[in-house]
Amino acid sequence: MTSTRQPTWPRQLRLPGQVAAPDGPIDMHLMYVMHHAFRRDLDLFAAAVKQTPAGERRTWQLLADRWELFAEVLHEHHTVEDEGVWPAVLATCSPADVATLEAMEAEHEEIDPLLESCAAGFRRLAERADEDARAALAVRVCAARESLRRHLAHEETDAIAIIQRVLTAEDWHRIEEEHANPKDRTLGKVVRIVPWAAHRMPREALDRVFAQPGGAGFQLIWRLTRRRYARREAAAFRFA
Repeated sequence: MTSTRQPTWPRQLRLPGQVAAPDGPIDMHLMYVMHHAFRRDLDLFAAAVKQTPAGERRTWQLLADRWELFAEVLHEHHTVEDEGVWPAVLATCSPADVATLEAMEAEHEEIDPLLESCAAGFRRLAERADEDARAALAVRVCAARESLRRHLAHEETDAIAIIQRVLTAEDWHRIEEEHANPKDRTLGKVVRIVPWAAHRMPREALDRVFAQPGGAGFQLIWRLTRRRYARREAAAFRFA
């Protein structure tokens, strides 16, 4: 059987938990790095909420802060898609693809309330011991995890296949510059996001990210921040 993969297309990154990586002209490695981090986080949070005693207020404070980082990055990720990616795709795709993109936006709207309800649960447990609140939060986090898993799988199999079919690498670069790299992003925020994205990523995949254009800066920040980040992770997820 003759392969339809073009010789100039990039080799797509595959990470644990990822369900697909459609071929095409766009190197989607940063998308898959984010997806890996989202899946990793929700697995960790599900275990932590189930196993952290309700009276461990300091640990719940760390978990509440950590959830805030996770939710902030996920919200920004979805905003880039809603404001930059899907409009660009809709301008070019066929009518048959519209239903998939509309489903993507609807899934974002489903996930957002789940994230906020979880945030409220973490804040409550950071303030006082409440076994009922811990049990309720465990249910909410599992619901958020299942919802996001379905969404990421849908995106990786169907939506990214459409992106690869209708957009060029130049289109993707423009979207990243206009929407994914805001000029008001501070160094402090970058320092928070880089070790978060790289945490627990397979070393082979991490080295490949470092080898990409701009990857040297990513690597430098990771080297300077990874140990402090790992210590905070260990403290927040100590019971997981």
